[in-house]
Amino acid sequence: MPEQPLQEFNHEVLEADIKRLSQEIQKHNEMPENRMLGGQELVKKSIQSISPAVPQPAPQQSGGSLPDYAAQAPAEAKLEIEYLVDIAMHQGIDKANAQAMKSSPFIMDAFHDSMAAKLYPELQKRGILK
Repeated sequence: MPEQPLQEFNHEVLEADIKRLSQEIQKHNEMPENRMLGGQELVKKSIQSISPAVPQPAPQQSGGSLPDYAAQAPAEAKLEIEYLVDIAMHQGIDKANAQAMKSSPFIMDAFHDSMAAKLYPELQKRGILK
């Protein structure tokens, strides 16, 4: 499935999330231990910091809506990850994180990776990330 660029961000909840996420990115970017992180990894770390009890980081995804490591996951897991991304895009990251907390660490981590990949280009476009 080819990665589709984000449409215009016109959802108030998502706009508020992006504003809060940009503040978190700025905080993480100022930490010496994060200076060498790539853009998507910095976005993921920031998403994780606004959600409680997250698992360890996983490998980056190279494209599509799911991380590469989720390619061999059961169809139910893939659907759940896509559902969480949809919730985040339409109802906010907090609501999606709350739902992800009820899932396995694999689902939560894949959700965070997917969100980082989806939001990274928009954050670059807005000048929040280089």
